[in-house]
Amino acid sequence: MTDFLFAMGNGRLGYIAVMRIALVTPFLPAARNGNAHTAVRWRRFLRQAGHAVAMAREWDGRPADALLALHARRSHASIAQFARVYPERPLLVVLTGTDVYRDIQFDADARHSLALATRLVVLQDMAVAELPPEYRAKTRVVTQSAPTLKPAPRPVRSFAVCVVAHLRDEKDPFLAAQAAQSLPAASRVRVLHVGGPLQEGMAAKALALESPRWHWLGALPHGVARQQIARSHLLVVSSRMEGGANVICEACAAGTPVLATRISGNLGMLGADYAGYFPVGDAAALAELMDRCETDSAFLANLKHQCAARAPLFTPEREAAAVRALIEELP
Repeated sequence: MTDFLFAMGNGRLGYIAVMRIALVTPFLPAARNGNAHTAVRWRRFLRQAGHAVAMAREWDGRPADALLALHARRSHASIAQFARVYPERPLLVVLTGTDVYRDIQFDADARHSLALATRLVVLQDMAVAELPPEYRAKTRVVTQSAPTLKPAPRPVRSFAVCVVAHLRDEKDPFLAAQAAQSLPAASRVRVLHVGGPLQEGMAAKALALESPRWHWLGALPHGVARQQIARSHLLVVSSRMEGGANVICEACAAGTPVLATRISGNLGMLGADYAGYFPVGDAAALAELMDRCETDSAFLANLKHQCAARAPLFTPEREAAAVRALIEELP
């Protein structure tokens, strides 16, 4: 670790500790998922703060002043190795949705990662209460972010609904397709689903569900997916578990209201009083909300207003400051 002299805003000089940080993530940018986007953003924020950051799927043993690992279970081997080699150096573990809401309850590796961490990071406030009490004091909340998008033209002849989620069980990816099929015959709802198949049989099921009301676009580049959100009247998040869905940040940044499952991860992002929740796995309730958004302009406007009120929580400047503060407080 090296100290560099820098000019402070009050005219005085100060020092900043510049660290060599090993950033371990099971999902590199090519994965195009939320964890990969988080890793890329955090690497950028840390480099902008002057730190040297090497990102990889596993720690290769090269000297580092700190380890920052995404995913307690998947990155456990790197976490345990770093703790053995550098027992006195900071070790930060960012907990994903499957960590918080499943793995730490049953998986020995995930629980061991919690114990080894100098700091634990969760992505929304509600997640802290899910952790064992003895780990909450060393836990920090860093809310994810998305840059603001300029307003995009939305379809006039249809009511565009977007789902952005890879095809895996935790996302309950076909719930919107089921809901769309039960809408009134006069409905103009058209659902477009962005996301690649991550489990066997998912692609075949998606193709079998194709209809005039639901179309699978497959995996798209991140920027293209964001534009699809911006061109939609509505985003649906049908997940069974979420650590803090970045797609919600992206929807709020694009001015697109959200319908989401009433789960802890979504409550932590949108607030307990948000009007657009539906029960997990309830296609009928989702269909009712989609129909109401299409036909009740006041209800849709209220969702937009509530999302706009949350948008300041999801700015890149706010997330970057939280990441810098996380590093600066390390022993």
